[in-house]
Amino acid sequence: MGRLRRLWPASLLGRLTLVMVAGVLVTQVAASAIWASQLRAKSRVEAESSAQYVAHSAAGAIRFFRSLPPAYRMLIIQQLREMGGTRFFVNFNHAYVPVSQIRGYPLADSVIATVGATLKADLPHSPGFQLAFSWPDKLVVAEHDVRLNDLPDSWVQHVLLLQPDPAPILVIQTEIEPGNWLYMAALMPNPYFLSSNDPFTWDRLTPQALSLAVVLVLCLLVVRSITRPLAALSDAAAAFGQGQDEETRPLPETGSREFINTARAFSAMRERIHRYIEDRERLFISISHDLRTPITRLKLRSELLDDEALRNEFEEDLDELDMMVKGALQCVKDSDIHENPAEIKLDAMVGRLVRSAQLAGHVVAWQPEGLTVRAKPLALKRALGNLLDNALFYGQRAEIRAYAAPGTVTIAVRDHGPGVPDDAFASLFDPYVRLAHGREQNDGGMGLGLGIARGIIEAQGGELILENHPEGGLNAMIRLPA
Repeated sequence: MGRLRRLWPASLLGRLTLVMVAGVLVTQVAASAIWASQLRAKSRVEAESSAQYVAHSAAGAIRFFRSLPPAYRMLIIQQLREMGGTRFFVNFNHAYVPVSQIRGYPLADSVIATVGATLKADLPHSPGFQLAFSWPDKLVVAEHDVRLNDLPDSWVQHVLLLQPDPAPILVIQTEIEPGNWLYMAALMPNPYFLSSNDPFTWDRLTPQALSLAVVLVLCLLVVRSITRPLAALSDAAAAFGQGQDEETRPLPETGSREFINTARAFSAMRERIHRYIEDRERLFISISHDLRTPITRLKLRSELLDDEALRNEFEEDLDELDMMVKGALQCVKDSDIHENPAEIKLDAMVGRLVRSAQLAGHVVAWQPEGLTVRAKPLALKRALGNLLDNALFYGQRAEIRAYAAPGTVTIAVRDHGPGVPDDAFASLFDPYVRLAHGREQNDGGMGLGLGIARGIIEAQGGELILENHPEGGLNAMIRLPA
């Protein structure tokens, strides 16, 4: 089953193509098998009927030659050779002449059995019959290895087919009296009955192969016409999800009715999401702007309070409220950065972040690797900055490492803190979620950094992976397309 799953295509184009091609092939093979079976059955019936007709004629010829005096037999045979009038080539021999038989044709064996049974029924007192099919070029017609090709053309040209396409010859030998064997050779009414029984000759396979090729080409064209609009829809959805929707053209409303309806629904959804994002930005900017004034006014008024403890509580609450507003605005804005992707040298970007952290007194280890990625520079810098800030806040010191793998570039930021419990990983990216250790180390945080970082990375086609390092601490890995 595992091997079959690996062979199953992942794309819709591949799956539809495979199913349609397999369906056409199976149908063609089944139809050919049924037709071949019917053809063989029909050929067998026709050949057996023809065999009975030839056997009755042969029985009449045998009776005729038996009735002739021995001295007249060769005279009659000579007249038949010169004047014609019979379907048999006839000769007399003193013994049975061995014949090189045709092998491997069940229909030929069936014809011989039918001829033998009919002759025995017509001539019940005959001593027996020797029957065989042979090809003309191997046929021996007389004693001392006299072959058919050694005879004059006039003897056989009106009875047997030798040129241009030789036909199999039925040979009947029977002993007229002791030491006198009658030799008769004849064609079947359908001389080429053996080849007409074969459904897999070139003249029959060629039209089937051509029709199959035409059907397959048409199937591929139909599948292509169905999947091409779906591929365009998939590209448009991927571009929209990565914030590159402005660079894509509108979806063409062509193709099937279902796709046209889907394209219209997608375009309408895209417009609604655009309006929602714009409204969200305006809303948060308005909230931030409107709340700053009353927060500032409340801070000024709190300075007038005589009770110092009460004043400190007011100030702490107002600072927390101010931080929540700024954090909410940052959560909205930082995850939706409008800039064009560019080639980024990681050594330069990470080096600047490391130097800034070191100037602030932090310990950060970094080894340049000479790698580049294509991404939005400011957005990637903010994501890296958030991860580095978290590592320094919660782990005292950090290590940054970049390495390349086939198709990807990974930037790993590791801290030396206590790590994260396994059951807490699922909620780390949720807004305002902070673990106990984080609250102890950094009172002023809002729990938004990881969510913002993940949104930035995923918008650029990458992924952010968090895991505990085997030697301790949390390891945050940014994996981007190379």
